[in-house]
Amino acid sequence: MSDTTELSATRLAEAIRRREISPVEAVQAALDRIDKTNPAVNAFVTVCGERALEQAAVAERAVGDGTGTGPLHGVPIGVKDLDPVAGVRMARGSLVFAEDIPQETILCVEKLEQAGAIIVGKTNTPEFGFKATTDSALFGPASTPFNRTMNAGGSSGGSAAAVASGMVPLAQGSDAGGSLRVPAAFCGVFTLMPTFGRVPVPARPNAFRRLNPMVCYAPLARTVADAALGVDLMSGAHPYDPYSFPAPGKLTDELHGDLTGLTIAYSPDLGGYPVEPEVEAIVRAALPALRDAGATVEEVGFRLPMPHADLTAMWRRYLSVAHAESAAISRDNGIDLLGDYAGSIDQGYLDSVRVGESFSAVDFRLEDLDRTRVLYAFEELFDRYDLVISPVNAVAGIPNSAGRDTVGPDTVEGQTVDPFVGWSLTSPFNLIGSPAASVPVGRARNGVPVGLQLAARRRNDALVVRAAAALENRLPWASAYQDLDLDATTA
Repeated sequence: MSDTTELSATRLAEAIRRREISPVEAVQAALDRIDKTNPAVNAFVTVCGERALEQAAVAERAVGDGTGTGPLHGVPIGVKDLDPVAGVRMARGSLVFAEDIPQETILCVEKLEQAGAIIVGKTNTPEFGFKATTDSALFGPASTPFNRTMNAGGSSGGSAAAVASGMVPLAQGSDAGGSLRVPAAFCGVFTLMPTFGRVPVPARPNAFRRLNPMVCYAPLARTVADAALGVDLMSGAHPYDPYSFPAPGKLTDELHGDLTGLTIAYSPDLGGYPVEPEVEAIVRAALPALRDAGATVEEVGFRLPMPHADLTAMWRRYLSVAHAESAAISRDNGIDLLGDYAGSIDQGYLDSVRVGESFSAVDFRLEDLDRTRVLYAFEELFDRYDLVISPVNAVAGIPNSAGRDTVGPDTVEGQTVDPFVGWSLTSPFNLIGSPAASVPVGRARNGVPVGLQLAARRRNDALVVRAAAALENRLPWASAYQDLDLDATTA
């Protein structure tokens, strides 16, 4: 049969169930593909080939014995290197934790394994995932395979690049302000950040830490069907996650793409962000496809309740407190990131920790007043429309830095932006907990893909998937992967 790395996760799993290909063959093909193409994009930072092949052999016996197979039985996947897999190195993009071996696996990945998926390695991420580009002193940058001089985006950039490059059909990631959607857009793959709480994540030692900002977990994939299946498998209430809730139906039931009766608001700047004209034009050109699917699409004059720079700064302050908490926990465990290890840590992260440490409890709570204004502004929009569309990123790619310190621009269209994340239009949905997706809708002149952001009111993930499927049906992007040149010897 054809190269198995060209198959989607669902089709590969089906081929394994039909015994057209074995789990060992599928995993070996993924490992071969990683060996061949990873030097070009630096998506994987740890490959656990022996472990994966051992698990594939067990999965192969299960197929032969007829003892049961899950929806992803034998399918190779990648896992973001911020999240633990028992017995596999988790460096977190940091020199300090370069050889750390966790003893437990994060629940969302454990659920994929229970469905039969086989982890082949850990994917690149910036140190502690603190910025929206993937680059670190330990591993260097991850590149979009569509233009290897440009960054994959972050912080799930390695997972996005791995999927786009065909190394694995599915890779796990996380999102605190765009960390799924930003790299999905730059790498031309699909992702859905689900409603906060749909995918449970029991967190220790603080079960409540994911709230500020709202952090979500989900897969990245080449197809809407694969990502929807991945979210379905990860979803469900869990007693150790106080924010989790039972999923209201399967997202894989929403792939028909019929949008009859739906109303969609298009905001070319999501209420006030500067956006490069080329990016906005590519997103705007996708709107007729949604109308063809039956939706009413209207451009709206929506405005944010505060300047975009102030909103980004507020989100950064929330994240700074989370960073300060993590640093305090590390210090309690004998690793003082601001002390003996400060020389090995990205200065931007240390600055964020120091900002977080400067906050009083009252100041931190008062941030929620402006956050509430953001919530109400979007909820008023959702009172009138089922979905909101905007660009994912304001720019058509970010060049990799030779110094392993890649960040984005500090200005877009003449307006000052935060270089760590202010050039993306994603963080508002982490402040309000709404589902939001990145859908590939074209490529800029430099070859870097452009993503369209779809968002809906909380717990309306099904509408986002249905609209994404409509775009995939009418503006298919699968052929774009056939144009990739991933020979590591060429520029």
